[in-house]
Amino acid sequence: MGERRQPRPSLCEMSSIPPENLLLAVPKKGRLYDKCMKLLEGVGLEHKRPERLDFANCINMPITLVFLPAADIASYVGEGNVDMGITGLDVIAETVPDDEVEIIMRLGYGKCKLAVQAPVADNISNVAQLAGRRIVTSFPNLAKKFFARHETAATGETKIKFVSGSVEAACGLGLADAVVDLVETGTTMRAAGLEIVENVMETEAVLIANRKSTHLEILNTIKQRIQGFITATKYQMIQYNVARKDLERAVKVTPGKRSATVSSLEDGAFCAVSALVLKDESARIMDELQAVGADSILIIAISNSRM
Repeated sequence: MGERRQPRPSLCEMSSIPPENLLLAVPKKGRLYDKCMKLLEGVGLEHKRPERLDFANCINMPITLVFLPAADIASYVGEGNVDMGITGLDVIAETVPDDEVEIIMRLGYGKCKLAVQAPVADNISNVAQLAGRRIVTSFPNLAKKFFARHETAATGETKIKFVSGSVEAACGLGLADAVVDLVETGTTMRAAGLEIVENVMETEAVLIANRKSTHLEILNTIKQRIQGFITATKYQMIQYNVARKDLERAVKVTPGKRSATVSSLEDGAFCAVSALVLKDESARIMDELQAVGADSILIIAISNSRM
C-alpha cells in the first residue's frame, strides 16, 4: 500500500511570511514587471526583496509580495494560494475559468492584442484559411477555442502546438503555418515577416483577487490606493483666474472630474478656478482658457489622490 500523500504546505508554512499577511502576487520579470514595481511604489508598498527569494514582506503594511511567472498568477489566485495578483487578461482567459477569480480593476498598462499572425508572403486574408493547419502559440486553450469556430469536416481539427517563447520564429523555422501571439508595437512581428490576420482578444494588466480571501479590509485599502494612483497618473490639476463674466465659458473648458472648484477673489469681478484635467489634453486646455480670457494659468502635478 502506497504512502499517503500529505497536503502541500502553504507559502507561509514554507517561509518567513507572517501567517496574517495578505499575499499579493506580481510578475517576477517580463513586460509587466517594471510597471508593477512603479505601481507598488506609487501606492506606498515599501519592500526589500531578499536576494534569490521570490517573496518580500512589506515594511509598512501586513502584505507579502510573491514574485511569480505572470502566466501562473491567475491560477495561484484562483486556487487561493495567494489573495491577490497582477497579471494580464490574456493569462486569465487562458488559465482559469471565468468565475474563478474576481477582476478588481483594469490598471491601464500592458495593453496589447492577442492575434493570429501569418507570413506576409502567404497572403492569408481570412483566418478560415488557417483552420486545420499548424498553429504555434503560448496560448493553446485560447487558440483551440478560437479556431474551433472555423473548423469544418473538410479542414479537420487545427493542430495547436504549445511553445513557451520565441513564438514568432515558428513560421520561419517551418514549425507552423501561423502563430497566435501577443502584439504590442508590432516590431517583432514585422521583423519575423508576419502580419495580423485577425485579433483574438484585447488585453491589459488587471488586479485580481480570490473570491474567498479573508483579508477584505486590506484588499479594499489596496484597491483604493491603486485607484488613487491611477487617477494621479492620468490627471493634472489646473488653476487659473478668470473674470466672472467669462466664468461660464471657462468652466465648460475645465468641467473637472466631477465639477470645477470656484473661489471668490478679493476683487469681486474675478474668481479662481481649479479642476482636474487629463494630462494629454492639458496644453490644448491652456490654449482654450487663454482664448476665453483666463490668466495666471498653472498646471500642477499630482503624485497621488483619493477620489
